This record gives sequence, structure tokens and C-alpha cells, in this order.
Amino acid sequence: MVSVHEGALAKIPRSHLAQVDLVPATSADEPIVANLLQLYIYDFSEIIALEVGADGRFAYPQLPRYWSESSRYPFLAAVHGRWAGLVFVRAEAEPVPVWDMAEFFVMRGYRRQGVGTRLAHLAFQRFPGEWQVRVMESNYAARHFWERAIEEFTGRPPESTRADADGGLRHVYRFESKPAFSRGPDTLIPSMG
Repeated sequence: MVSVHEGALAKIPRSHLAQVDLVPATSADEPIVANLLQLYIYDFSEIIALEVGADGRFAYPQLPRYWSESSRYPFLAAVHGRWAGLVFVRAEAEPVPVWDMAEFFVMRGYRRQGVGTRLAHLAFQRFPGEWQVRVMESNYAARHFWERAIEEFTGRPPESTRADADGGLRHVYRFESKPAFSRGPDTLIPSMG
């Protein structure tokens, strides 16, 4: 899957019927994931004060843990076979087992087309059980997106609490993803135990 050819940008297909895939990322994909993380963190610099390091890049020190810890699940997002974002899911055991949407990013050219909602739903389906999605209080667009995406998935508005974490207020949305009756042969349902 390649989105940029030598010297020419690939055109982004605009379709509500986009083929959206959640692709498990491996350590071999780390350069792609690291590049997409730069775009993701740059987007956040509009909301919170973030600075690049001496190398001109934003830091994301947790990335190596996604290749070494079994409780972390990195995914690349693809639309029509082109990279379009990333999704990081974590299994948290304390205080109760819950799937955590650790990071979620859709490139700007793919937003407002249903791609993000489809990616979120694919992640929720892949990991049945209790979920939490934490969103910075100041990120109004993300709060609106998650409220809508979760409600479309569950059929009801998500429960929401406010928590002070990582130096700022967060909205924490909680809901349950029920297991599907049938799954394809390539669907992995990880254990939280």
C-alpha cells in the first residue's frame, strides 16, 4: 500500500462507499507508523502547546512499546489501499479490564467522509468487551466525533465522565462492544487475560 509515487501525489478518492481497512501494523511498518504519528501530533499542536525536538520531529516515546508489549495493538488505517491514518488500542487491566483507544488519527483529506467512523467501528468489533475513549476537553471536534461514532455503534449515547489525567481534563466515554455472531477467518480477538 503506497500513497505517494515518486514525484507525484496520489489522488485521494472521495466516496462515501470508500473501502476502509484496519491493518495490523508490525515492527516492519514502524517507519510508516512513525511518519503518520508526526502528522497526528502536528494536528494536536493546534490544541495544546507541543514543540518539535532538536531533530525537527515531534517525540512519541511510547511507540517502541507497541512492538514489545502484548497489551498494545497498533493498526494502520487504509482507504482504497492507501495509508490514511492509524489506530492504537491498549488492553488495560486496572482497575477493571477495558479496551482503551490510545490513539486515533485520520488524515485530513479523509475526514468528514465516514472513514473515521468506519475505522472506529472496525476497532470496536475487533475487540469485544468494555471500552473507553479518552478525549481532551478542549478538543471539541473529537468529542463530537466520538459521541456520534459510539452512539452509531451501540445505538445509544455513550456514558461520559470527566477526569483529570495527564495534566488536563478529559472526557472518558465508556461503552460495551458485544461479540459478533460470526467472524471471518482472519479476525483476531485478543484476550485481556
